Amino acid sequence: MTQMIPKYKMRGSTTEILQEGYRYIPDHMEKLGTDIFQTRILGQKSIVITGPEATELFYNERYFERKTAIPLRIRDTIFGRGGVQVLDDEEHRNRKAMFMSFMTMPRLKLISDIASEQWRRAAREWEKQDEVVLFKEAQKVMLRTACRWAGVPLKEKDTEKRAKQLIALVDSIGGVGPRHWKGNMARHATNEWMEEVIEQERSGALQAPSDSPLHVIARHQQLDGSLLDKRVAAVEMVNIIRPITAITWYVTFGAMAMHANPETRERLATGEATYAHMFTQEVRRFYPFAPFLGARVRRSFLWHDIRFSKGELVFLDIHGLNRDPRIWQDPDLFIPERFREWTGTPFDFIPQGGGDHYLGHRCAGEWVTIEVMQKSMQFLAGEIDYEVPPQDLHIDVNRIPTMPASEFIMSDIRLNR
Repeated sequence: MTQMIPKYKMRGSTTEILQEGYRYIPDHMEKLGTDIFQTRILGQKSIVITGPEATELFYNERYFERKTAIPLRIRDTIFGRGGVQVLDDEEHRNRKAMFMSFMTMPRLKLISDIASEQWRRAAREWEKQDEVVLFKEAQKVMLRTACRWAGVPLKEKDTEKRAKQLIALVDSIGGVGPRHWKGNMARHATNEWMEEVIEQERSGALQAPSDSPLHVIARHQQLDGSLLDKRVAAVEMVNIIRPITAITWYVTFGAMAMHANPETRERLATGEATYAHMFTQEVRRFYPFAPFLGARVRRSFLWHDIRFSKGELVFLDIHGLNRDPRIWQDPDLFIPERFREWTGTPFDFIPQGGGDHYLGHRCAGEWVTIEVMQKSMQFLAGEIDYEVPPQDLHIDVNRIPTMPASEFIMSDIRLNR
């Protein structure tokens, strides 16, 4: 006998989710006393799930597919048409292998070194200013780092414009009206930019290093042996540059964590790699970024006597999982040391997706995020001195993605030479 799934009748469908933000799923799970409930999202019957066991189910390709699950408004802005996030099965594995080929130790060390260089370059400019807004400065640092690492030429005069476009892509995910329109325009602009770069690489006008993302993506062969269409190759290049630029959010949250917990800044300043890793992981767990993910049921099946019907949308809670007291002791406290001997699975800590990096839909760039974050946190803690003037650091959890209201202002910045 199949079990009945608790139901929640929404007042305004997707609009309600956008209004309630990160707390939408966890709050309703708590009200209903369940780890699963049924509702309507995007005008369709949907199932919402949470917990490590549900996460492992969600990433089982026998039961779920992504191609038809991502709403067009999201696909056409943050992910782009034809990108790896909307592929399944062998096509996805072929494309994912391309991305994972960049995740070697030499390439990870390279991006760490580039990030360090770009932070010091930025700090020399900050010394000349009374104050800077970290969120705005970090996005330029991250973009320069991404382009240098990926083999993409970036004119200095275009840096601020391109950074704003890439941030707009990420910011559009939880927005309607102007935020979504801005993301749409940014998608067209970044695609055109990268199409030109792909053409230059293929024609020989650009000669990126053979192990760089630009070179590899421009020459990647699909299952039938053909090169990626120029437009799809451009989308995948944006899928390299955009997520690295988006590390801006984690950098800003990390600065907030150091400000709220001064002892962590002292530990980071020592340069201890193990502590920088623990701190980075705790930032990714503690602060809200990705709220949830969606997939569609590939074929009908039973799970714990609950029926999942072919074609149903299923949403997995990410933010709630990162704050689940059944997994994390004192989840509302910022405690980097919790990761010292952490022995979790690929399904109970999923700030950038769950499952296997090589075979599944876990973010290919997660290791890049961790590497760049560690270097960024050590820089902010130990290579510059600065003051944090009075400001509004409130985080609005009803906004997706969120950010402290002041975007973290720093003043009286001094580079430790």
